[in-house]
Amino acid sequence: MAKRIVESFVDDIDGSDAEGTTRFALDGTSYEIDLSGSNREKLEKALAPFITKARAVRAERGVRGRRGGAGTSRAVTREKSTEIRRWAKAQGLPVSERGRIAATVVEQYEAAH
Repeated sequence: MAKRIVESFVDDIDGSDAEGTTRFALDGTSYEIDLSGSNREKLEKALAPFITKARAVRAERGVRGRRGGAGTSRAVTREKSTEIRRWAKAQGLPVSERGRIAATVVEQYEAAH
């Protein structure tokens, strides 16, 4: 038995057939929208006065730690590290008052929450 699977894109603005996905970013947030050719032209026309005056910026790379590639960082905010320290002390785990919290302690905290 043969099977045919058809994937179609629908324009997110008007429901017509879309030609594909358009990606753009504003204020550090990336967006994507499926658009027909005419709606993509409308978007490009609306943005053109701003794009012609803007500076192109290369995409930022993820921050790489000493032990791995992008996405492996377990950096935590001050508030979260304070919370982790409180929790670790209540559990009787060794944790310093300052500095980096051991990855094993962070993992245990995350597993408990």
